[in-house]
Amino acid sequence: MAYGAGVDVGSTQTKAIILDEDANIVGRALTDTGANVIEAAENAYRVALEQSGISADEVEYVIGTGYGRYRVTFGDAQVTEISCHGRGAVHLFPNTRTVVDMGGQDTKAISVSPDGEIVDFCMNDKCAAGTGRFLGAAAAALDIPLDDLGPVSLTGTKPIKISTTCTVFAESEVLAWIGKGKKIEDILWGVHQSIATRSVGLMRRVGIEDEITFTGGVSRNAGMVKALEERLGHKLNISDDCHYMGAVGAAMFALDNIKAGRVPVAGG
Repeated sequence: MAYGAGVDVGSTQTKAIILDEDANIVGRALTDTGANVIEAAENAYRVALEQSGISADEVEYVIGTGYGRYRVTFGDAQVTEISCHGRGAVHLFPNTRTVVDMGGQDTKAISVSPDGEIVDFCMNDKCAAGTGRFLGAAAAALDIPLDDLGPVSLTGTKPIKISTTCTVFAESEVLAWIGKGKKIEDILWGVHQSIATRSVGLMRRVGIEDEITFTGGVSRNAGMVKALEERLGHKLNISDDCHYMGAVGAAMFALDNIKAGRVPVAGG
């Protein structure tokens, strides 16, 4: 049995996935990236190996992806996170044609072909207003754990319109609404709707086609899932492995390289 691995070094968290040659996930890991990117990649890969029960010698190819992909020093090659999220989404949901990837620092809208190749993509500009970082600013202002933002937002009934498009000022606006006596859940539901609106705007620029798969760390936020679905008017593909999608796609590219190396040379 041959194994391929993908290590996705993101701005906030680092993910590692190990696939067997039949593209089954046999090991996964999720760690905080922190300040030492090389160490984060090594730690995630080590944990994924331990979970899989195989040794590093049994992994024939490793692909690094994410913003820190060139810091995966033990990797054999690097592939952009856009390509990896597209490939991973089509692997888990074969009918995927549009991908929305929402991470800590940016949001990407990706149009993919039936085989997972990138047709077009668009990402938010320099501002992080439509990303997980914006949610983090709201969580800090309200002193709420990040994991609680989605569930609390879902209890909101009168969403507050969030006017700022700058993460720097998000905390100030949230506190201002609190000062006016607005409910926390309504403020948070407004924050989620604001991000969803910006994300759908990006998706329209690449063309929205069924099926749509939601990837990245924010895909675990139930409030964001609902806000996006309401804006789009239909369901999103969601998986427990959507947070790992970049690493899954990277591992799929690793398997491609392994299989390509087995092709007999003509006349050989």
